[in-house]
Amino acid sequence: MKKLIVLFIALLYTAAAWSQNTLKAVVKDAKTNQPLVGASISIQGTTIGATADSNGLVTITGVADGKILIRTTYTGYQPRVDTLTFPLTTYIVLFITLTPNDDGEELEQIVVTATRSSRTIQNIPTRVEVISGEELDEKANMKPGDIRMLLAESTGIQTQQTSATSGNSSIRIQGLDGKYTQIIRDGFPLYSGFSGGLGLLQIAPLDLKQVEVIKGSSSTLYGGGAIAGLVNLVSKTPTANRQLNFMLNGTSALGLDASGFYSQKFKKMGVTTYVAYNHGSAYDPSGIDLTAIPKFDRFTLNPKLWFYLSDKTTLITGINAIVENRIGGDLHYIKGDASPQHSYFEQNKTGRYSTQLQLDHHISEQSSLVLKNSVSYYDRNIGLPGYRFSGGQLSTYSEATYAHNSAQSDWVAGINLLTDNFKEHQNTGIALRSYTYNTLGVLVQNTWNAAKVLTIESGIRGDYHNQYGFFVLPRLSALVKISDHVTTRLGGGLGYKAPSVFTEDAERIQFRNVLPIDVANTRAERSYGANYDINYRTTLFNDAVSFSINQLLFYTRIESPIILTALPDGNLQYQQPAGHLDTRGTETNVKLTYADFKLFIGYTLADVKTHTTAAETTYPLVSKHRLNNVLVYELEDNLKIGAEAYYFSPQVLNDGTKGRGYWTMGIMGEKIWERFSLFINFENFTDIRQTQFAPIYTGSVTSPVFKDIYAPLDGFVVNGGIKLRL
Repeated sequence: MKKLIVLFIALLYTAAAWSQNTLKAVVKDAKTNQPLVGASISIQGTTIGATADSNGLVTITGVADGKILIRTTYTGYQPRVDTLTFPLTTYIVLFITLTPNDDGEELEQIVVTATRSSRTIQNIPTRVEVISGEELDEKANMKPGDIRMLLAESTGIQTQQTSATSGNSSIRIQGLDGKYTQIIRDGFPLYSGFSGGLGLLQIAPLDLKQVEVIKGSSSTLYGGGAIAGLVNLVSKTPTANRQLNFMLNGTSALGLDASGFYSQKFKKMGVTTYVAYNHGSAYDPSGIDLTAIPKFDRFTLNPKLWFYLSDKTTLITGINAIVENRIGGDLHYIKGDASPQHSYFEQNKTGRYSTQLQLDHHISEQSSLVLKNSVSYYDRNIGLPGYRFSGGQLSTYSEATYAHNSAQSDWVAGINLLTDNFKEHQNTGIALRSYTYNTLGVLVQNTWNAAKVLTIESGIRGDYHNQYGFFVLPRLSALVKISDHVTTRLGGGLGYKAPSVFTEDAERIQFRNVLPIDVANTRAERSYGANYDINYRTTLFNDAVSFSINQLLFYTRIESPIILTALPDGNLQYQQPAGHLDTRGTETNVKLTYADFKLFIGYTLADVKTHTTAAETTYPLVSKHRLNNVLVYELEDNLKIGAEAYYFSPQVLNDGTKGRGYWTMGIMGEKIWERFSLFINFENFTDIRQTQFAPIYTGSVTSPVFKDIYAPLDGFVVNGGIKLRL
């Protein structure tokens, strides 16, 4: 009897084995007929599935007899479901074609340049956040004159206003001071040291293709300064189809923005040109006789030429020129009604000029050489009653990089030289803050496809600074593709910052009584940091809803940070007490898409502390908790409507008190036609202003002493205009 039972079970297993089938399919693009590497096929109702290899081939074993539904998906393409009945009558290889999204137009791949590679954002081990396309366009509608809003409304980034009357602001990534963030344009460091002043107010988003943000210690990539992170502004490039765009924007605060952008690629040459005029009127919504928005006039000219010398060689030349006169302070004084009681002002006159030269040469299909050079001059004059600070900064950047790409790895090796010469004009009895910094750096970086699911990026930089010595800066990142739905990244590196007087603390007091850096008794600020994130994306309710969530954990530590300290004689000096500064926290980003609706939710927890031998204190002017909420309704090439809500938790101020937590809300809309569009934006329509919470200065309006600015001052402002595409 036992032998019969064993024989019966064996027969059952044999029948089951014969009923298992193998499915083979090749997945291709319906338009180009190219194989879609990494496309996914799954059998609905089961956990069985596989992904396409380098030839687009998918092989699935263990398919049971009967009718099944197979679902084929690939990022940027419309999913497809087919019905098959097994066993098949003949052994065949199925050919499955997928149609790109957006009615047959393939989604544009985002290629990141900030990491010095040329990989798409999905295949880079270093965590990079990119603002591009529609999101960049929407932010430009809200504030076309500068990039403050573009950056401030991103998770983990806060813009900190340093002047109540001039509006000057700096960027804070994960709670760290703006001096620790390196801002570059197309790989050129144009906004460091003195030239960082008013930088966020003078960079327009309208000629940018995308903005790339790397958070955490990143000095390995471009040298000193990227302790908190790196922001790379990527300019638009010429396209075969001519672009001729104009924008005219006006605000309820009597502001005006007029700009034009032209781009076209010819056979042997390409050109892009951006011109703009930005005007602000003195604006005081709180009735305190001090400007929340200063009066200013700014002119911008950015022409750029591409020379296609051959199929392998391209020469790029460009000029950036910005001149501005900005004055804030007492409203009566600015409007020409000055008196002894109304005499306070803060005036900034700036000139920003730079040249860029770049030669790209493809040695072979796998190797290329890039040579870069820029020369920049920045002039700024700050005037207050009885006080003046002025000077000029001449800086140069030269770089040569060699890149070699293969199927398994990408190599980049480079050498660069940065010179930075600041010369202060003698306006006061304070010793001149002039300096000359020269930095020579060497970089080697490798991105290695270690396995099908694992990519590793490693790099090391050696920098020699003429004042602060030699720095070795390694970094390491890894990308793991756990499944079609889950990816994770882990990375870390070192950073450093050569001290200078140009910090938020000194900017807040217009550099009055700030002594020069004592180089002999000061070390460069050193940092290390790491971050880990996990990303999950899927579709829900029969593909009606797409859902993604990204969770980031971060930590950065700065050893012996320099601190602006008051001396008994009333002067201020940068000192470097023993201790450290660190920031730790999380960022959460959620995106939901249903039909024509998109919902973005972001949360930032940033716990920033100063540690000394005496005590541990909370770092000032950091919202420990922030919420970003954006809901967008969009009919492609027809209509956009968006609503935003942002929460900032109470911030510790420099005087030891605590500010108020607050919400700001906005609504925007744009109606699009073929050749033009109309847009309108209701910013901060709940009219939140810091002056509603408490006075923003002490003393008299003739000689005000300003408190920290942590909330909006301009309140509810409406802006709107027209965009032309000719």
